[in-house]
This record gives sequence, structure tokens and C-alpha cells, in this order.
Amino acid sequence: MIDRRLARLGAALSFLVSLLALRPLEARSGSQAPVAVAEAPACSKIWLGREAEIEELMRTSEVTKIVDVPIGVTKPKRAFVREGPPFQSMAWKPLRPGLYSGYWESYKSEIAAWEIDKLVGLGMVPPAVERRLQSDLGAVILWVENVKGWSIKEPARGPDLEAWNRQVSKMKMFDQLIGNIDRNQGNLLYDGEYHLILIDHSRAFTGEKNLNRMAKPTRIDRELWEKMSALTLEQLQPALGRLIGKGEIRAIIERRDRMRRAIEALVAEKGEATVFYP
Repeated sequence: MIDRRLARLGAALSFLVSLLALRPLEARSGSQAPVAVAEAPACSKIWLGREAEIEELMRTSEVTKIVDVPIGVTKPKRAFVREGPPFQSMAWKPLRPGLYSGYWESYKSEIAAWEIDKLVGLGMVPPAVERRLQSDLGAVILWVENVKGWSIKEPARGPDLEAWNRQVSKMKMFDQLIGNIDRNQGNLLYDGEYHLILIDHSRAFTGEKNLNRMAKPTRIDRELWEKMSALTLEQLQPALGRLIGKGEIRAIIERRDRMRRAIEALVAEKGEATVFYP
């Protein structure tokens, strides 16, 4: 009981911090000029269109060294691979399921986030697969190169404000679906074309159903919402059954249904043309 109370208190504090961090995300006309990513190639999402290939290489590529990463609350490591694959390294998270500083966390949630990303066609979460390294079982997550971390002092906007805001809305929709209470500037990246990349989902996929614990989207991407609306327990179980429990899978559907009611209320208030992106 005490652990659960601590978890709820920690989650509430995290949500308040997350809201403050996310307030500058959505841009408005006339806001601060875009912040350039120096010397970055156009798109860092090398996995798009070759997801299965990248997954297999992440499972099988020879790891030559593993080093500590000096940032990150969950203390991830970086695993470098022998030359050959189209990537140089992977984040390594052997985070066993359990309570950490009042939060339920698990490396399996990182993989579940990737699986959901594929199901709904989000294209923002880097590939993640299960692998054993140094006798520990955990998640290896593609280390995305040539990206820049989010900065509140110098918030990114991109040259196309509508496209940027649409990405932010999709991120918020995704976080509500998976119950991610820990979205903050430390787990947001963007590349040279201002493509948003989402990392660190170890605190997602609990039984949390209260959408007020996550940032609310004020506009909705229709294509993404249609795919979320189509999700069923029968579809989620094969993809997630080895990673999270049945209760947590049912919570995804419950959150989705609550999202539907919230969107319907928003449409009733503002009109469909205002709520949905064209």
C-alpha cells in the first residue's frame, strides 16, 4: 500500500514537471525562429521502411563494447556494434520490472512502445528489441544519430509550424494511448528536418487510465486516430502479451475509449474542422 501511494505521489509530481516542460512545444505564428541542427543530414529515422531488417540486426550484431551513458535517470548504457549494420550503436536498458523511486518501470515497456508505434504507424519511436548482454536480459534500442535534444531555452519549431504542431499532437495522442506519464524535455529529440523522435518509455504501460496525467492534444491527426480507434484486444495481445500483463493491455483500450469521449466532446465544442488536422 505504501509503495502504491509513493508511486502515485511520484507520478503526480512527474506530471506537473512534464506539463511545464511541454508548454513551449506547440508553436504559434510569430513565435521564436527555428533553431538549426548543425551539420545534420536530412532525416535520422533510418529504420523507416526497413523495420524488420533493423530489428534482426539489433538482435544479432556483434557488440564490441558497452559504455555508461552519463545522462538518464534509468542509467542506460550504450552498446557499440562491429562495423557492418547501418547503425553504430544501441542504447542498452536491462531495467528489470519493478518500483524505482516510486515509479513502476520496466525495459519491456520500451519494446512495447515500439510495437505500438508500428501498429498505429506513428514513425517516431526508434526500434527496440529484447536481447541478452553481459548475462542480463533487457531492451536494446536503436541509438539515433545526428539529433538534437530538446531545450526549453531554445525550443525547436521547424520552418513549417503546422507540420511541427501536428507532430506534437501525435506525440500527445501516443502518450495518452500508452499511459506515458513521463514525457519531458529529456526524452524528446529532433533531427535536421525537424522530425520528432520519442525515447524513454520505461514508465508507460501501467494500469493508469486517467488521461489528465498526460498532456492533452488540442488538435487531432485523423489518420493516426483512425488507426488507434481500430485497435482491439485481439490485435494487441499477440504484439504485447510477452511484454505486459492482460490488465495493462486492457488499460490501453480503456484509455483509447476515454480519448474517444474527449475528442467527441472537443468536436462538439469547437467543430470537427477545427479539431482535426486536414
